[in-house]
Amino acid sequence: MGPGERERKDAARGRESARTQERAGPFQFLRAIAGGSASIAFRGAANIPGRAMPFAYYDRLSARAQDIYRRSDRVSEIRLPHPEALRDLVAGLRTALESGDGKAVEVAAGLLGRGLTEMLEVRPVAVQVLRVRPSSSGGELQGLYTPDPRRTPQIQLWMRTAHHRRVVAFRTFLRTLLHEIGHHLDYEYLKLADSFHTEGFFRRESSLFTQLVPTAPAGGAPV
Repeated sequence: MGPGERERKDAARGRESARTQERAGPFQFLRAIAGGSASIAFRGAANIPGRAMPFAYYDRLSARAQDIYRRSDRVSEIRLPHPEALRDLVAGLRTALESGDGKAVEVAAGLLGRGLTEMLEVRPVAVQVLRVRPSSSGGELQGLYTPDPRRTPQIQLWMRTAHHRRVVAFRTFLRTLLHEIGHHLDYEYLKLADSFHTEGFFRRESSLFTQLVPTAPAGGAPV
């Protein structure tokens, strides 16, 4: 087995092992569509602040994938140079969700994604907003990121819950968008060879959220 082939096999094995933590079996059709390279966000996905040890799937990764995992885990924040410049776009996303208009939500999410990637000087990512979340016994699919080294990477988001068909709450939807953008930034900003769900990954997601949706002073309402 040549070095190039070994590296490809390690990467594929690492991706699959990493994603086993969140979905054991469901959404095989989405993995097939994405060619096994997609990063998926599920309702109830693990986000454990203060976790001191690697997630359980770490031990199943190859040595190369474990190195990528550790590099990801060491970075706890992505600092935006001017987060205030993006807050009108965040407000626009809130307004679009309140309207229930899928096309308006897609435009607003795309503008925020573009604003973030331009501010961080990384290549853009396309955002597609779909209607009702796919679901199975494993949960509801919230978002999907598909990297592509040759074409524009894509984020897919679902704006309505599977059971009641209700529009997803603003903060939940924004966090899902930032989660998928986080996968994009792992490749494009941190220059990692793969994107794993590590404690550092979830902290980076939270750092973006708190910069874009700051908390008001004590006694005040959140912005």
